[in-house]
Amino acid sequence: MPETLAALFLAHVLADYVFQPGWMVEEKSRPETLFLHFLAVALTAMATTGQVASPAIYALALTHIAIDTIKVRFFSDTILPHLTDQALHLATLVVTALLVPDLFQSGAYADLTWLPKAMLITAGAIYVTRAGGFAVGKLMAQFGPNPIGESLDKGGYWIGLLERGLIFLLLIGQMPGGIGFLVAAKSVLRFEAAQEGKKAEWVIIGTLASFGWAIAVTLAVLFIAAQLPPLGISTLND
Repeated sequence: MPETLAALFLAHVLADYVFQPGWMVEEKSRPETLFLHFLAVALTAMATTGQVASPAIYALALTHIAIDTIKVRFFSDTILPHLTDQALHLATLVVTALLVPDLFQSGAYADLTWLPKAMLITAGAIYVTRAGGFAVGKLMAQFGPNPIGESLDKGGYWIGLLERGLIFLLLIGQMPGGIGFLVAAKSVLRFEAAQEGKKAEWVIIGTLASFGWAIAVTLAVLFIAAQLPPLGISTLND
């Protein structure tokens, strides 16, 4: 079951955050765009599980599109609908893995016992960085425009991406103490920008949300990884 979940998680991450460009997100209310996204969900699941004709994959893809359709038609693209959308998608992955636990083991990659953990780590890295950026961005959007003046173009985006990636690596490498150093370093570097109350609150909320997302996702990845065969890298063998 954890092998199947790891493969489906990577498929979800690829379909939603790698093979779904901005124009597809903006035009998702159109039937043809939803169909393209359906293909992305189905094809990535086939690629990661090594299955082509499994009814479970088509059911998963249809459910994914049904969730997206409901969100687009009835809810705004704000933080709460976004998190609910992702929670439902992840829940469908778990349900599918429970109903068809041997989906991966009966596929083309069954002999590659190291592959599920590699898939899980890859998916976790993308979900921590890319998905975290969208989630934090939608959270901060409700507080209005960035109050910190003279910021680099997409500077905050890259800072968030890098800090979440570093947290992921530190936790995967069993060096959680490094997160404290990262917090201290960011506090020092952002000190001048956070002198005013509004700017300080903006930095604190964004930082805590970014760190919280990275830690929560990485801990979930480590929990699933502990149920999988070893990858062959000592730092990943819990």
